Amino acid sequence: MKKTVVLAYSGGLDTSYCVKYLSQERELEVHAVLVNTGGFDKEELISVEKRAIEMGVASFKAINVEESFYNDCVRFLIFGNILKNNTYPLSVSAERVFQALAIAKFARDLNADYVAHGSTGAGNDQVRFDLIFQTICPDVEIITPIRDQKLSREEEIEFLKQQGVDMNWDKAKYSINKGLWGTSVGGAETLTSDQYLPEEAFPSTLKQSESTQIEIEFTRGEPTGLNGEKLKPVELIKALNHLGSEYAIGRDVHVGDTIIGIKGRVGFEAAAPILLIKAHHALEKHTLTKWQLQMKDQLSPWYGNLVHEGQFLEPALRDIENFLLNSQRNVSGKVILELNPYRFHVVGIESAHDLMSSKFGAYGEMNKGWTGEDVKGFSKVFGNQNQIFYQVNNHELKQ
Repeated sequence: MKKTVVLAYSGGLDTSYCVKYLSQERELEVHAVLVNTGGFDKEELISVEKRAIEMGVASFKAINVEESFYNDCVRFLIFGNILKNNTYPLSVSAERVFQALAIAKFARDLNADYVAHGSTGAGNDQVRFDLIFQTICPDVEIITPIRDQKLSREEEIEFLKQQGVDMNWDKAKYSINKGLWGTSVGGAETLTSDQYLPEEAFPSTLKQSESTQIEIEFTRGEPTGLNGEKLKPVELIKALNHLGSEYAIGRDVHVGDTIIGIKGRVGFEAAAPILLIKAHHALEKHTLTKWQLQMKDQLSPWYGNLVHEGQFLEPALRDIENFLLNSQRNVSGKVILELNPYRFHVVGIESAHDLMSSKFGAYGEMNKGWTGEDVKGFSKVFGNQNQIFYQVNNHELKQ
């Protein structure tokens, strides 16, 4: 009997190569598992399954983890306003953990001999998959054909052509990963330091030219309404992504430090994540105290970095999640955004918890909760330490 391998499968160039290599060269029984984190609709899943069967897999299974992905991770990325290096909303890095978890559990249940993924040896995904596999199914050997053979995309394409595989080779120029929390685009221009991705590399096209205003409603930090319609968070993210992508919003190229120590660039299109994070952050600035905001600014980057580097199972993340969850008690209200081609801005917010209340004063104009004499006394005490320092040390004041 052939030995079995469970392959993390997407239907793209890398995993297509893995199917052929594992079945033809390694003579293994390949069980392809696609873990849907929001990047595939029903028609696409049917097409991917058909292609996998044609390529010779022993079985194909699609596992949907959209809801657990949102509940266990995405909502905390929103709570933390997390953008890697103030740019990247962890579109792929966050979802890889949930794909790896589902693959590892499937391999364990199948009692597979091997588990495989199509990561290269020069990126972050190899570490993310390996970390989860080593923890969940430590007795199953990991196979990584692309990494082990140090293959370029051109070499993969040539091998598949020799195997009689017909693909859209122009599209294979880029490695595209689509999910609920955005789409990453890697290859060609992102391998350089001075080039930007062309318009055709992004998955959507600009369709709207006139500005429009939208309204996003949050309940305890979670997105629950769009333009007056109540929606479940996953549904809202999909609807907002469609709306924002028509304005080509959420596109950028991120450069950062990889887990393995080299610098890397990746393009992405993430309309919903960018719109939601900026809207949520604006609402928080109105509803949280300055110390809540400062504590969140300290913990949120740690959460984002640990998720980005595949350390989702680290217990410290559960502690940070509890903090983030508690911080959202009063983060409820509506945020108005104006969308324009390639850009947007926050118009304002409406919230019963808005701390910018006119009952206490109008910034720069009128004080209602204190007197001028109160401020004189406060300022004197507030500056005491500086006064004492300069008088004791006879330091000259900075000009």
